[in-house]
Amino acid sequence: MARKVIVDTDPGIDDAVAVAMLLFDPRWDVLGITPTGGNVSAEMATRNVQILVEQLDPPKWPRMGAAPSNSPVLTGRATHIHGSDGLGDSHFNVAELHHRRPADKLIVDLIRSSPHEVTLITLGPLTNVARAFERDPELPGLVGHLVSMGGAIASCGNITPAAEFNIYCDPESARQVFQSPVSKTLVPLDVTEKVVFTFDHFDRLPDERNRVGRFLRKILPYAFRAHHQHLAIEGTYLHDAVAVCAATEPDLFRMETLGGDVETTGEITRGATVFDRRSVAAWSPSTFDVAVEVDTTGVVSCVLKTLAMA
Repeated sequence: MARKVIVDTDPGIDDAVAVAMLLFDPRWDVLGITPTGGNVSAEMATRNVQILVEQLDPPKWPRMGAAPSNSPVLTGRATHIHGSDGLGDSHFNVAELHHRRPADKLIVDLIRSSPHEVTLITLGPLTNVARAFERDPELPGLVGHLVSMGGAIASCGNITPAAEFNIYCDPESARQVFQSPVSKTLVPLDVTEKVVFTFDHFDRLPDERNRVGRFLRKILPYAFRAHHQHLAIEGTYLHDAVAVCAATEPDLFRMETLGGDVETTGEITRGATVFDRRSVAAWSPSTFDVAVEVDTTGVVSCVLKTLAMA
């Protein structure tokens, strides 16, 4: 039976790949996609979620929320990697919907309708999840499992020397979720940056006769160029696709159970994630299963075979 999932995302080229994987994988039943500001503004994130669903046109359309426009999340700081529109400057047309349900309200409603059955996968800042937990304080105990792409253990940050992008954008919300009593897995930079999607992998995507192949082949070249220009990498990171693999095929990862917290006030460390790796740990109330090692070949295979299901 397919597992129910909500995807919270700030699309984002790698977010788009991750969403495409979930929408066509028969192991998942995507109940909803909730946008949040991060890679792009809240307004653009809401628009991009609808673009993803319209362009990919999955057999079952998920419900779509609207990103909060009144949040403190820092947005638009990754346009050099994702393009001004978040999708490789592709500028897709879309018939925008009106009167959408706020993202945090949609998360509450969908989890309430299937308590203990829904996996919540977060690919961007944790703003919506924190607000959902504030809206409904019982919600953390009703989430089946939370899988989050974010943070770093021993790796340096990718937006500041100390902080990973998703956590840095809204560290207060991240800290709130870290400390919530919800079963959770964290997929940090330490493993996502070990997986590089190369030009050879690009050639193995579905071809342009397939709607998924056509869409991804339009947006991914921008990521390849940006990673070469700004990061000196011959290939591209797909952080969020790696997180989806961790949710779908966790045997590809080695996990450690660690207590974690987020720095919210440091002048140069704001957004840094700190994990208690002492021999006698004391942060047990805020523990995660944290991915610390990854089968890189297996993850690339997981991405390609899942996209091929379309």
